[in-house]
Amino acid sequence: MKTIKIAGVPEHFNLPWHLAIENGDFEKENIDLQWTDVPEGTGKMCQMLRDGETDIAVILTEGIVKDIVAGNPSKIVQLYVESPLIWGIHVAANSNYKTVADLENTKVAISRLGSGSQLMAYVNADHQSRLHSGWKTDTLQFEIVNTIDGAVEALTNGTADYFMWERFMTKPLVDKGIFRRIADCPTPWPCFVIAVREEVLENNPVLISKIMAIINQTTEDFKEIPSIDKTLASNYHQKIEDIQEWLSLTKWSQKPLSAKMLNKVQNQLFQLKIIDKKGTFEDIVKTV
Repeated sequence: MKTIKIAGVPEHFNLPWHLAIENGDFEKENIDLQWTDVPEGTGKMCQMLRDGETDIAVILTEGIVKDIVAGNPSKIVQLYVESPLIWGIHVAANSNYKTVADLENTKVAISRLGSGSQLMAYVNADHQSRLHSGWKTDTLQFEIVNTIDGAVEALTNGTADYFMWERFMTKPLVDKGIFRRIADCPTPWPCFVIAVREEVLENNPVLISKIMAIINQTTEDFKEIPSIDKTLASNYHQKIEDIQEWLSLTKWSQKPLSAKMLNKVQNQLFQLKIIDKKGTFEDIVKTV
């Protein structure tokens, strides 16, 4: 048995991994795949890859591209979710902000520096600046809140004004009247990729390739699983109709990240000054 550590957010996108682990699909191949939930998200997972605390991360595309360019010794081995992530822009339910335009020059809650919640705040500000020409991406103010619970606290007590997080996972807070969603901001690229530490890739290429084959088989058939909508709704405290809408919008991928798509991501991150140089395809991607 070979032990491999994997990390990902505790969100509905990752249920295929849990099902494959519970079914013993990895064990059959003599792989002990140990999953760690990381509610803090991408910034924290980048750190875990750097520190060797995890071997694999199921991670936001823009976050890991940024961190590999900045020296994270990992490679993207394939896409995981091909569809965009739909980020909801949330404010406290009783706040005076009614539109995205109202949020100019206010403070955004983010899970950590380098997280998707920070990078998408830049993408949103850039989009607004094209619409209204007032927003500046270089004057954004951030409040680090670590998790969604931290964001609830910050928005409720006014230490931050808005918070961007995956729309469906945040919907229960909207339904409870804690947050109000004022807009959506989809990622301009496929949202999740699978990244592996270079050392692990070099020492265990066949093993990583087996892991990919197993998860790809699982994601390919995932939507066909009987009552999968009910399972997801109950596991992630969602309304069944919200999960059904989310399932209809979500497309898993079994393909590598293309050079064209990597260029698109890097060009946008570079233009937003999130990265100050671009990496080559070979620096960032390795197909197994």
